[in-house]
Amino acid sequence: MKALLNPDTKISIPTANPYTQPKLQTSIQFSSKLTLTGIRRKCRLTVKSVMDSATIDELGLSETDIRNPTVSSSYRNPKYRKPNQTVLEAQAKVCTGPTQTRALTEEQAFKVLDTILRSAKGELKDEEQVSKAQLGAFFAAMTIRANAFPEETQWSEGETRAMNTYWPDLVRVLSPDIIFIADPEGIMGVGNSIGPHYVGDCTNDMRLVGALREVLAGGHLGYEEVQGVLKDVLPLKLENETSASDSLLSAFLIGQRMNRETDRELKAYCLAFDDELGLRPIADVRSLTHYGEPYDGNTRYFRSTLFVAAVRSCYGESCLLHGVEWMPPKVIS
Repeated sequence: MKALLNPDTKISIPTANPYTQPKLQTSIQFSSKLTLTGIRRKCRLTVKSVMDSATIDELGLSETDIRNPTVSSSYRNPKYRKPNQTVLEAQAKVCTGPTQTRALTEEQAFKVLDTILRSAKGELKDEEQVSKAQLGAFFAAMTIRANAFPEETQWSEGETRAMNTYWPDLVRVLSPDIIFIADPEGIMGVGNSIGPHYVGDCTNDMRLVGALREVLAGGHLGYEEVQGVLKDVLPLKLENETSASDSLLSAFLIGQRMNRETDRELKAYCLAFDDELGLRPIADVRSLTHYGEPYDGNTRYFRSTLFVAAVRSCYGESCLLHGVEWMPPKVIS
């Protein structure tokens, strides 16, 4: 009551903590102003949270572990190395569909391939190195564009010149799995015998390599083929050298996305482990339309995609929405 009568009064509320007391202190300050047009009330809430090092040690936590991944959609586990930004920007352009792909300029292509070459030679620092997953996705995209995409989204003249310039050096330092992804048919000259004869480095790679040959050519797989690949490589064994290659797996996943999965392939992804987890009839769809409108940094307002998907669902037509969490308005903007 005193706080209501005196707008400048502060209230301090100690909150009990199950470990030690007090650990959380909440401070609330009320202030208000009267104007000729009415009353404007302003409430400011300040929350101070204190957790001592003893409690952190008791729980076995580090400061980075306290971060809640639901707070930000950009959360990334600090244990994993960040992707190389130069190659990541190139992936955003070339790792897309047959009509959405944007060719790199000659300057961009030279910069990307130079970055990959220096990374393969060990000339870049840890946080700047290009991961095998990035290499697999990038070269898979370039191969699929060359083999199967419409002329408008195939390699530009600048990309061709850059690849012709750097490939003789790249083939000397890249691992066989990357060379296979970049040149599965051995048509790029230097090192042309590696791609056609590559079978993988372990048993988990063998089926994946066979499936990739079809995907890199722009083809599609059957239901059983996709299921077989997924059961071979999943779940990932991060600490086990016999796990499938990161480069091959990323090439397979991005390659199928770029080729636009058929109903059979999508069904295989949805039902791959249903014999272990139980059937999911909802995944057995008659047809599917893909929608993808990730937040591009400019558009702030809703584009009707969800409305279209909702209307189509009323007619029994299924939709798969990509990047919904980044659709505008993004987060709280």
